[in-house]
Amino acid sequence: MSGSIVWVATPKEASRSSGFNQFVGVTRRWWRSSSAGWSCARSASTARRSVSASLVVTPPRSSEELVYDVVLRQAALVGDARRKRAVEAPPAPLRGDLLDAAYERCGEVCAEYAKTFYLGTMLMTPERRRAIWAIYVWCRRTDELVDGPNASHITPTALDRWSNRLEDLFAGRPYDMYDAALSDTVSKFPVDMQPFKDMVEGMRMDLRKSRYKNFDELYLYCYYVAGTVGLMSVPVMGIAPDSKASAESVYGAALALGIANQLTNILRDVGEDSRRGRVYLPQDELAQAGLSDDDVFEGRVTDKWRTFMKGQITRARMFFDEAEKGIYELNSASRWPVLASLLLYRQILDAIEANDYNNFTKRAYVGKAKKLASLPIAYAKAVIVGPSKFAGTL
Repeated sequence: MSGSIVWVATPKEASRSSGFNQFVGVTRRWWRSSSAGWSCARSASTARRSVSASLVVTPPRSSEELVYDVVLRQAALVGDARRKRAVEAPPAPLRGDLLDAAYERCGEVCAEYAKTFYLGTMLMTPERRRAIWAIYVWCRRTDELVDGPNASHITPTALDRWSNRLEDLFAGRPYDMYDAALSDTVSKFPVDMQPFKDMVEGMRMDLRKSRYKNFDELYLYCYYVAGTVGLMSVPVMGIAPDSKASAESVYGAALALGIANQLTNILRDVGEDSRRGRVYLPQDELAQAGLSDDDVFEGRVTDKWRTFMKGQITRARMFFDEAEKGIYELNSASRWPVLASLLLYRQILDAIEANDYNNFTKRAYVGKAKKLASLPIAYAKAVIVGPSKFAGTL
């Protein structure tokens, strides 16, 4: 899996370098259901009662619409729902030194596998950064189920057990210290279980699926494995008190960053994934470009491939652009690490172009000098550009 994590450093990416994380946002499309009615009138020659029936014909919903339902549910937890959750949430089973130790261990894992992002979390309040560490560790452990050293032994049953364990965690019954830290986090912030469950579903998808017939299918996969983390993280990152944007739009932007980062992972890892028999590219768009899986497996950089890649990169950048608008609506202490992650990850697309679109044998990466140069830029933008001044806009 070209796994990635949103608003928290990418677990898979972090295992290779100090790569960052993601966020998320998407543009809504609403379908209006149409209906058609049929009636059966009784014959004049019979005594039968007239029968009337109506059948509602609803167009199939796109992945974006299905995912946006989750966005709306997460946004609804803000405000009154947040206070309600704080009252109703089960108490964490650990207190004092044991809970502090659990959080500190999560921080150590984050520092080891996501160094740059870890430094960014140090700008947050102690409670927020500890919560982000706990979310990061859970996401990383989940990703490792299908991408780690024991991935070949993972079965759907094992994922069922992990999902059940998640429910216990939310109910205040953690299995270990890492679970305890997250259990405490979800008791303090308006974090819903659905994005966590959806991430597990993304792991299931990786076990059974290695092709995506169109972007609608690929979008859903990107949401499962990456966009979910944005929805997990926004409640912890916090929305700026002076932001006039709706919670829905901020969560939508968080979703966009997750999608953008995952699409970037996919484009960067085409060669690596193909060697594992996987093609995370829309099959219909490959065909429209005059390409097939064979071209991917053979790793030929042709004019057709370059044209195809230009279109894929343009799409990823559109999601990055949508995501960036939402970052400025975050709590001031949370903007810098998230914006830095966006700027760094977006440069991977530049690197693919610099490699003449050869993502078969050349790995696109951002050098240390460019990374360091991006950090002060991100910091300056995070400080200078504040929340929107107009209600409901991003």
